[in-house]
Order: sequence, then structure tokens, then C-alpha cells
Amino acid sequence: MARGTDMGGAGHPEPERTTTPERSSRIALVASSAYPNPGGVEQHVRHVARELTARGHAVEVWTVARDGVPSRDLVDGVPVRWLPAPLPARSAGALAGFARRVPQAWGLWAEAVRSFRPSLLHVQCFGPNGVYAAALSRRFRIPMAVSSHGETFMDEDDVFGQSALLRSGLRTAIARSEFVTGCSEYTLADLRARFGLEGGHVVLNGVDPLDGPSVAASSGVDPADAAGTAPSAEPTVFAVGRLVRVKGFDLLLEAFARASVPDGTRLVVGGDGAERTALEASADRLGVADRVRFLGRLDPPEVARAMASASLLVVPSRVEAFGIVVLEGWRAGLPVIATDHGGPAEFVAHLHDGYLVDPEHPDALARALEEVLGDAGLADRLGAAGAERVAAFTWGATVDAYERLYRERVALPGTLTVR
Repeated sequence: MARGTDMGGAGHPEPERTTTPERSSRIALVASSAYPNPGGVEQHVRHVARELTARGHAVEVWTVARDGVPSRDLVDGVPVRWLPAPLPARSAGALAGFARRVPQAWGLWAEAVRSFRPSLLHVQCFGPNGVYAAALSRRFRIPMAVSSHGETFMDEDDVFGQSALLRSGLRTAIARSEFVTGCSEYTLADLRARFGLEGGHVVLNGVDPLDGPSVAASSGVDPADAAGTAPSAEPTVFAVGRLVRVKGFDLLLEAFARASVPDGTRLVVGGDGAERTALEASADRLGVADRVRFLGRLDPPEVARAMASASLLVVPSRVEAFGIVVLEGWRAGLPVIATDHGGPAEFVAHLHDGYLVDPEHPDALARALEEVLGDAGLADRLGAAGAERVAAFTWGATVDAYERLYRERVALPGTLTVR
């Protein structure tokens, strides 16, 4: 396993990039989830796969079929395999079901190896995908790497607290890996404290430019109405993400209800999830339902359009591994209020390119809303500084960091000879 700490990826000086890699390789990005499912990991894997392919590597994405039904897809020209990944559970019935399903599942994963012949299994966000990747690494003697995206502390069901198999699997995978990365130092610290990591490398996320293929793609909806947020003279606070407790939208509603903000200020929330009904009830209870709108799930172009109509972006997460949405807000030129719990505090400079706050203190978050919405000069300065800063956060820089680790830590042959 790689030792020592290295800061790589967006937000740091970019190493010299070679358009033709010194040694192209065959890389399987073994992901817990993939596009078109929503989320930061899905964005990361999509863009990394596309960038690696553009540099001459052969890439496939192998991800978990949540319904257990195997299928294949093509995203941005990159093959995606959706593979069943059953794990054993404690009950007799669950164990029997696992025993029935695992031979077929293992056969499909092994067939992916035989078909693609990867020279590296690069796990992105460890879950059942990581357990299967580690088994493949042992069986076929394929080098393995692990990139963590906060899954060990951001999962709503605390799967790592509930599953001894995942905990031991992650420890084993970390010990076996050629290198381990995290999207923030906060993420690596959790791996060190609980899963035996020594060292590790920070590889930050990027953001697609507004004219990039995942943002500029037409959704067939008029830009002014794409997210139901036509441009308005009224101040608009925007927040977006999975509607789950860790994302802190309940904290934002509480703060919004307490804040003394300009008349007509609206709160617009994009995203969907298990907490939506509870959040709508909370808005009603707090007396702000007439000023709050829930848009439901948004695709990347709709997120960009909604931000273009907003006055302010808020990221109120109880904890955040990184926070790609901060970069999206900067890209839109918005002032950003972000949680100080986790990754954002590592790249957002308080009162320079963003406003850091503890969202679990509603009065503090309300005060942040009041200050940014009430001070046009402050809002303009934050927005301008963020718009300048975001230029450093490219997916090219993220892949530069990965390629450097591939060269330094992994002896990558062009193909794998499978026996």
C-alpha cells in the first residue's frame, strides 16, 4: 500500500499534462453507483472515465445493479456493466438467498475480467462493489486501488456501522491496494482512524464547465423554466442534493424561517429523497411553505439553469465529504454558504470565496443568510472570487492526479492474461 500523504487533483498546481499517456492501460472503474443515477460519486466516475478514455486508456465502468438484474450501457462512449453484487446477511432466509444468487453474480464479475482484461481495478466508493473487486484482485492477481468519497460516514443507513463484512472488507482492500485516495483530508482521516489506512492521497473533485457535454446537453425544456425557476427580481436561495438527513435541508428550513431576509425572498430546493415529505411538512410547520419550493430531481443542465436564476447557494450538510455542489455554485458566479463540517472547509476560504458556517446552529446559519442577502457588496465579492477560483477545479486535474499515481504506484501492463 502506498504510504505518505499527497495532495493532488483540482485546486492545486497542475502537473504538466501529457496528451498521450506514457503507457496506456486498461482500467476498470469499479463503482458503487454510476450515471444516470444522481450523486457526486456518479459525476466523478462519469467524468473520470471520459477523461481517461480521451487520453488513450481503455476504460470500462463496472457498477452495482441495485435490482440485481445485469445489463450493459454506454455513457459518453464508455461501456458500463451493471452487475449484481449480493452479500451475505445474518438471517437464515437471507443466507439461503445469497447462496442461490452468488454463483451467478460471481460468474458475471469474472466474465467481465475475462472479457475486458483490466490491468487495474480502481474501486470508486467502497461498498459491495469493493468486496467483489477485492475478490477479483485476489483470484486474477490484478492490481487494485481504492478511492473513497465519504461512504464510511455519509451513508444514511450507516452501512459500515451495521455490516461487519463491509468493515473487514474495506480494511482488507486498503491493505491490499497499491494506493488509496480520498476526496478530502477529512475522508482520509476517517479511513486512518477506523480502517487501518496509513498515509493516503487527496484527489479532489472537478466540475464540468457550463459548455461541457454534461451541462450543455439539451433537456428539451426552455432554459428559463427548466427547473421551474424563471429569472426573478426577488432574492432566491437555492440548495440541491439528495433529500436525506445528512444533507441538512431541515437545518436550512429552520434557519430560513428564523432569518430576517429581504421581502419576497424564496427558498428553492432541488433533489429528491426519503425526507421530502417530512421537509414539506416542516416548511408548513415553520410557516414558510408559501416561500419554499421543492423541485424534485434535477439533471445537470437543470441544476445549472436553476443556479443561473438564484441569488445564493447554500450547502447545509451535517457533514460533507467534498461538496461538488460548491463548485457548481462557483461556476454559476453565486455567493456560496457552505457547511464547515468536512471537505468544504479544506478548499473554501471563509469570507473570501465563500461563507463557512456550522449548519447545526440554526441561528448561525440564519445570520449567514442575513449577511449575504443583506450586503450586496459581500455577495458580489464572494461570487466573483468563487468564479475565479473554480477555474482550478477541472476533471483534467483530477485525472492528472490519478495518472501520476498509476505511473508511480502501479506497474500497469497493457492487458491482463487471464487463466
